[in-house]
Amino acid sequence: MLAQVHSGAVYGVDAYSVEIEVNAGQGDPQVVIVGLPDAAVKESKDRVRTAIVNSGFKPHVGRTTVNLAPADIKKEGPSFDLPIAIGMIAAQKEIDSEALNKFTLIGELALSGEVRRVKGVLPIAIRAKNDRRFKIIVPVDNAEEAAVVDGLAVYPVRTLRQAVDMLSGKIPDKPFRIDLNEAYRHMERNEEDFADVKGQEQAKRAIEVAVAGAHNILMIGPPGTGKTMLAKRIASILPAMDIEEALEATKIHSIAGILGSHRALIERRPFRSPHHSISDAGLLGGGVHPMPGEVSLAHCGVLFLDELPEFHRNVLEVLRQPLEEGSVTISRAAGTVRFPCQFMLVAAMNPCPCGYFGDPKRECRCNERQIQGYRNKISGPLLDRIDIHIEVPTIAYRELTALGKGESSLIIRDRVVRAREIQQKRFADENMRKETKGRKTVHNNADMGAKELQKYCSLAPASQELLRMAIMELNFSARAYDRILKVARTIADLAGSSDIETDHISEAIQYRSMDRQLWV
Repeated sequence: MLAQVHSGAVYGVDAYSVEIEVNAGQGDPQVVIVGLPDAAVKESKDRVRTAIVNSGFKPHVGRTTVNLAPADIKKEGPSFDLPIAIGMIAAQKEIDSEALNKFTLIGELALSGEVRRVKGVLPIAIRAKNDRRFKIIVPVDNAEEAAVVDGLAVYPVRTLRQAVDMLSGKIPDKPFRIDLNEAYRHMERNEEDFADVKGQEQAKRAIEVAVAGAHNILMIGPPGTGKTMLAKRIASILPAMDIEEALEATKIHSIAGILGSHRALIERRPFRSPHHSISDAGLLGGGVHPMPGEVSLAHCGVLFLDELPEFHRNVLEVLRQPLEEGSVTISRAAGTVRFPCQFMLVAAMNPCPCGYFGDPKRECRCNERQIQGYRNKISGPLLDRIDIHIEVPTIAYRELTALGKGESSLIIRDRVVRAREIQQKRFADENMRKETKGRKTVHNNADMGAKELQKYCSLAPASQELLRMAIMELNFSARAYDRILKVARTIADLAGSSDIETDHISEAIQYRSMDRQLWV
């Protein structure tokens, strides 16, 4: 007898439907899987057959053929175990085929018949709903993840036997549900707070400006000055994600298999801090079946690169395209995959190999050639894509022993949110026109292109003259000129000013002065 079971698989950040056909025929007692299965899928026949026996069912004694359609796309992973097992049981008329047609199934099987969690459940659940198949059976550990999809009835199972009983109507039809609003409210909690940071007021101001306009930032200073401590608290002043951002970020984490058991949504904006030994594939994503890299896992959050010059030069250079376009495109023989990666880049580095160049209290042991070679590991084009460079000096003893706390992250975030709201209102009309034409939309000042700069960053004569003198004296690039205008626009938004004043330009130039002091 022939049975059909519906499942799904992930390619890139989206899922596609997979129809599993199981035919119980005559011949030698063996299971044959066709439809471009990988090694994990081929091995499933032994797992599935043993799980069926240990769950109290009798396997088919003849030849069983399993077809995974569409047959021209390679199938990978153990997530087809459960639907294949259900198909083999249904082929022996132990499950009604009409009931099967209403469900999408996904799950890995242990030899005992236990159903184990798998990755990529959220995009598969979204695909099931789009295919108008409104019931899905998933492992218990993936229930919250699938229940995020509104209008989808989720049925978590612990064992193969429980799944069969559910499909046979022996278990009451009670789908699993979560309170999405409650899960969304938990996302605003954050343990790190800027109130814990002693001193470094200038660096905290630069970070506030960077977050308000979604600008990338580079912190330069000796070891132990608090660069990492500051970076870890940046996520605490970012505006809360809306539900669309939360779902998109959660989907990427689900595909990568790092969402965790019983997690509905990621609780806060991602903060990713890869080690400097990471490869370009680990950073951007890749593999035979492309998986998201660190830049995509940081989508809607922060990517922190500590000890920036220690990263391989080719790894840093591949960052240029994601920083400009907000996405990563990976091409393979089987097709092209696009992963979103709209993140805020936060980088930190020492001013020299020993770390104490320019420190008033400790002597630098590096010669000029070593210092120049260290700094040249970061190319000019990459540096130009970082809007703000700020020095993080050694903290004075009186600041370390001060009793009072600094501003809390909540207070800083309120100012950031107000500045972001100004930007969203400013670009709302243009974004509507761009969406109708399929163009990239502008949400923050850092996203502005040439047309937006010309329209929203016009300067009074005094401000224009100040900027001209800075460009001439400090020998900034044309890209640096654009970055100064964007940062000045953000500073004006934080001040609630509709015009960019001379003070705003002056502060923005200050955040580019590292070009002359450290890099020429």
